[in-house]
Amino acid sequence: MSEAAFIAGDWGTSRLRLYLCDARGSVLARGEGEGAAVPDCAGRFAAAVAAWDKAHGILPAVLGGMVGSTIGWKEVPYLNCPAKPQAIAGAALHVDAGGRAVAILPGLSCTGRTGAPDVMRGEETQILGAFRLHPDLARGRRLFCLPGTHAKWVAVQSGAVMDFQTALSGELFELLRRHSVLARDGGEVDSDSPALTHGLDLVRANPDADLLHLLFSTRARVVTGQMAKNDAASYLSGLVLGKDIATALKLFGRNGPVHLICTPQLAALYGRALNAYDVPFAAIDGDTAALAGLVHAHAEIFS
Repeated sequence: MSEAAFIAGDWGTSRLRLYLCDARGSVLARGEGEGAAVPDCAGRFAAAVAAWDKAHGILPAVLGGMVGSTIGWKEVPYLNCPAKPQAIAGAALHVDAGGRAVAILPGLSCTGRTGAPDVMRGEETQILGAFRLHPDLARGRRLFCLPGTHAKWVAVQSGAVMDFQTALSGELFELLRRHSVLARDGGEVDSDSPALTHGLDLVRANPDADLLHLLFSTRARVVTGQMAKNDAASYLSGLVLGKDIATALKLFGRNGPVHLICTPQLAALYGRALNAYDVPFAAIDGDTAALAGLVHAHAEIFS
């Protein structure tokens, strides 16, 4: 068995995923913990890796995600774009945690295509991971989409994150689904549902219509009997995804495929929506990318 060399931690708001890695970045063991929003990150981290410390000694750690935010362990300032992989690793905050060398990665900031400020924290680690998993992605111009609560559309040139735009798509959908009349008790979202396609088609047929004017059609279709209530969530998802993608394509253009970094479930949804716009795509698992990014950062920081 390989010798343990470091600990990698993908530490989001709601959960912590830990990996005990050898020098090449292969995973020897995995652990979990509470998210960065829970107080005392330092104490909880020490408790979570105590068994590994006993077995392997105190190992250095590289952490990414919300652990570096105002609610995390230590706040790490955002790094301004354009940002190359080496700069992201170089901007890590170094913490001495009881004799353990800990590096906490920064987030990124930019002025988006609309002229408004934008920030990300955690997604940059997944992009680093995408470069490690697929080195060709660090060449030329690439467009990444990282779906989630706050979807990120990221323009990359020759391995540098140039700028990005955040869409409130995931959070907006959940708010509308749970707390509005549009799709309450409206079933589960199904990426293969014809209702989702109907939502996408309405957005495509009305490119100048604001999303606010399209959303109520979810309710209207149900009460007029044109759509079953159980299809409402899928239809609403089609509206939100369609508008997100249509806006992103206007902002970033259609040059080449969109590289999705996310869960398989979100890849299926966004893939269906991208197909509706005749945009090719490729998907990378988000957890796999996050780990690969942390491994990449460890090599840059501790080599």
